Amino acid sequence: MQKTPKGLRLHIAIFGRRNVGKSSILNAITRQEVAIVSEIAGTTTDPVEKPMELLPVGPVLFIDTAGLDDVGALGRLRITKTYKVFERADIILLVTEANKWTEYEEEILEEARRRKIPILVIINKIDLSKPGKDFKERLNREKVPAIETSALNCDWETTVKLKNELIKLLPKDFLNPIPLVADLINEGDLVILVIPIDKEAPRGRLILPQQQTIREILDKKASCLVVNERNLSDAIHNLKQKPRIVITDSQVFEEVFVQVPDDILVTSFSILFARAKGDLEELVKGAQALDNLKPADKILIAEACTHHPIGEDIGRIKIPRWINQRIGGEIDFDVFSGHNFPEDIKRYKLIIHCGACMLNRKEMLARILRCREKGVAITNYGVVIAYLHNAMDRVVQPFNLFQRSGSSIVTTTPRC
Repeated sequence: MQKTPKGLRLHIAIFGRRNVGKSSILNAITRQEVAIVSEIAGTTTDPVEKPMELLPVGPVLFIDTAGLDDVGALGRLRITKTYKVFERADIILLVTEANKWTEYEEEILEEARRRKIPILVIINKIDLSKPGKDFKERLNREKVPAIETSALNCDWETTVKLKNELIKLLPKDFLNPIPLVADLINEGDLVILVIPIDKEAPRGRLILPQQQTIREILDKKASCLVVNERNLSDAIHNLKQKPRIVITDSQVFEEVFVQVPDDILVTSFSILFARAKGDLEELVKGAQALDNLKPADKILIAEACTHHPIGEDIGRIKIPRWINQRIGGEIDFDVFSGHNFPEDIKRYKLIIHCGACMLNRKEMLARILRCREKGVAITNYGVVIAYLHNAMDRVVQPFNLFQRSGSSIVTTTPRC
């Protein structure tokens, strides 16, 4: 059975001081020896991830972090990595001990509230000390849900109680995720998917965005026809049923546009993910920064996955080449992959992000928010390619996202 991708899992981050039993709690919840447990403080260095099925919640990703009270030069590096976990946490478990609420717990609570992340306090080690009246009253005043346990003696009853508390904290985006394509089609519709087969196409399989789009089409009880850009025109001509929409890989926009009649909707996998994972309106507006670029400006290419680039890589080769051709000079491009995202983004004129299929929505929105706060434009692969091909209006038409009236942009509701 294929595992659920990380980007579709509920991210549950475990925070707390060193040696409060964070790793023991993770092991108790998962019923596995996932994290190393030791009486020596600071055993956990880098965040430890554990994907699992947590019924009845569904697919989740637990992230065990280093203690926020870590010390020394290495400790500061660990704390920096721990803070990055806030950006992708859907729910936070704050592990502490009875009657010990320090500046570190307060810091985690304040950061969670600032980011509007639901938080659950786990009072651990109650076999050694029970929480007193003052401690409980403090948590009540803070209106923070809490449960008591001993990770070393965690029984099924406690695990069920923890699950029930997690269910109460489930974010709306997890319960009702933004669809990729389901709201753009109806039962019985036909969708054409254009998938290029080139050096970048993984041998013998489809990439994750293509798989997820196909699954959503099937769940909608619609049909899909998969073609490549070379036989698209013939496929459309031979159909008895007019396709509702054509969804293509962004890098073959130019070939696709000339083959698809104007009365058939067209968009790309990357743009579908721009909406589902982030903020499509913000990313479309961000592409306008291309008009103000000049040689030697800096652009960040942000990739969610850490694939080994080969051939005509879309993010590292094709997009930079198209932009350089447009401005008639050389732009200075940086590339960051995975969860790495630079702190100092003010030096960039534009950030171009991939579709973020490997990130959860929380992390992608955190990146967009940081760009907005710093006044840095951000867009994504499919959006920027459409902009470079002067086809922005056509690729966002399926969503009725923008209707241009003079120079203004009016937001409307999705097309259904």
